[in-house]
Amino acid sequence: MGYIYAVIAGACMSIQGVMNTRLGEKAGLFLANSYVQGTAFLLSLIVLLFAKDSTLKAFGEVNKFYLLGGAFGIAITLTVMMSVKGTSPAIAVSTILVSQLICAAIIDAFGLMGTQKLAFGWNKYLGAVIMIAGVLIFKMKR
Repeated sequence: MGYIYAVIAGACMSIQGVMNTRLGEKAGLFLANSYVQGTAFLLSLIVLLFAKDSTLKAFGEVNKFYLLGGAFGIAITLTVMMSVKGTSPAIAVSTILVSQLICAAIIDAFGLMGTQKLAFGWNKYLGAVIMIAGVLIFKMKR
């Protein structure tokens, strides 16, 4: 199921990035971002009403550093919008994916934020290089 969720997330991120960019072009970057984040907040509250896996007690016990994760929402939304506007949806998403992979590999390699430490061998370096080459090839004009 993890792979299916990843495919859905990737598709949603690509579609949302373009939709947010088009909204930002008409309404302005920060108004668009406020609308997007506000909508997500309200929908999250509605889903929370039906969620069975949430407790305020556990939320209060979490490492306070992890609470900064929510602040990344504004950075993600704004930078995706600016990236799509400054390049193209395909180039923006490709570059974002490479960045995500490299960052996630660093998190794995060092076991950061409570993740299991995984070796970062030659195959991971090669995979990152191939992805970067893919973005460059994809970006080339015919």
